[in-house]
Amino acid sequence: IDTQAGQALADELGAAARFIHHDASSEAAWQRVMDSLVEHHGRLDILLNNAGMLQTGTVEDTALQDWERIMRVNAGSVFLGCRAGIALMKAQGGSIINVSSVAALAGRDDYLAYSASKGAVAALTRSVAALCRRRKYRIRCNSLHPDGVLTDMTRGGFPQGIDPARLTIDSDPMNRMCLPEDVAGSVLYLASDESRAVNGVELRIDSGQLVMSI
Repeated sequence: IDTQAGQALADELGAAARFIHHDASSEAAWQRVMDSLVEHHGRLDILLNNAGMLQTGTVEDTALQDWERIMRVNAGSVFLGCRAGIALMKAQGGSIINVSSVAALAGRDDYLAYSASKGAVAALTRSVAALCRRRKYRIRCNSLHPDGVLTDMTRGGFPQGIDPARLTIDSDPMNRMCLPEDVAGSVLYLASDESRAVNGVELRIDSGQLVMSI
């Protein structure tokens, strides 16, 4: 939905890239995007569902309207994307990659709605993978589960004066923050034919955070 930054990036990438303004939580917007893809490319081979928002709150202090908004963006957009993507991919196959979070796999008392929405993404991914396999669509659907990723969304949560780079695994392997490039490599793998036998998996990108008992 950031038209200025999106168009600037598309211009930087060159003629092979196109920017389309898209509210991923809107059913009508998904139809417009799919129509545009068919018009310009004729088919869809890879879909990355990566829209998301982050908000703190426990079960005691999260307002219903905030819960519904986060669920609509974080989980609803993935449902709409998978449904629209399958409609275009099922004739020739493809790869769907849904970005979840380690918050879907472990309890976070301070991110109730976010954790719940990402848990829904993980469960939805398994259901889509099972459906596509049973119906022999040759569409793979997998979920990525990063921990902290240094993006514009997460930078806003750091105290003023703190250099976010000091909180990455490059500075200390016990830190929780990684770079977007660390996630992009996994996206490329799941999008490629090298992962053609990988379907319905939950791939953690957390530098071992979840397996630590203390």
